[in-house]
Amino acid sequence: MARKAQRRLGALGLLGCLIACALSAHAASPVWAIRGPHGTVYLAGSVHLLPAEEAVLPPGFERAYAACTRLVMELDLGRVDSAAAGGWLLEHGALPAGTTLRGLLGEQRYARVSAAASELGVPLEVLDGQAPWVVGLELAELEYLHLGYDPQQGVEEQLVRRAQSDGKQTAGLETLDEELGGLAALPPADQVHLLDQTLSDLQESPTELREVLGAWRRGDATQLAKLLYDEYRSFPALYQLLVTARNQHWLPEIERLANGSGNSLVVVGALHLVGDGGLLELLRKDGYVATQLN
Repeated sequence: MARKAQRRLGALGLLGCLIACALSAHAASPVWAIRGPHGTVYLAGSVHLLPAEEAVLPPGFERAYAACTRLVMELDLGRVDSAAAGGWLLEHGALPAGTTLRGLLGEQRYARVSAAASELGVPLEVLDGQAPWVVGLELAELEYLHLGYDPQQGVEEQLVRRAQSDGKQTAGLETLDEELGGLAALPPADQVHLLDQTLSDLQESPTELREVLGAWRRGDATQLAKLLYDEYRSFPALYQLLVTARNQHWLPEIERLANGSGNSLVVVGALHLVGDGGLLELLRKDGYVATQLN
């Protein structure tokens, strides 16, 4: 259940999309090295789900993983209590007693949700008791699965399995409550806005994911930044909640790792690295030099 929650958050940042572009022999990777006095943080951009046939990670990941003794993710997938995570979602993702999704959305929006759910093969009754933010993430996740994305082939899923097998330490930058609590606390109007955005993105998903995955595989920070701005331009409050605030929250821990001993591989959603308020910019402002790996 916790890993499902992680996939849902990934779905929000990269709603929809389909085929990864080919990686040229001399392209960069979405991995940067930040060198401290006694160790290095390898800061890597992730795509939380990948198609099985496109699951091989860019070469920079292999170099960074081999050099590191610890793997740090947004949420520590190696130490998740699935029962507790499931309970959290049931408690925080349900509509209040006496409130219905139809009544909250109105007939026109509810019809759009119904059509999307039908196309994705999920009974609307499954969604009726959930808050709009959960419905949006659920539909996005189902779209990923519909397009052939394998939850077990996401970047973090691949790396945490390797780390557990190799006996490497794993850690998280935030808790499940920190990761999803902001969405649960959104005012109803913003939750409905988020659901509207999701429904619109589902219609454009194959093209958008092709662009996102292509830029990710090339390590094209400029293109990733453009895609991030396009995604959140109409909803700046969501950008602040999901990107800016979380980056600021993570920054001290990343800098602590850079100033500590040993090497760490820190893996976060790719769109957290780039653009205004991205981790690469924040680290450079604090005097760190980020070198992109090939």
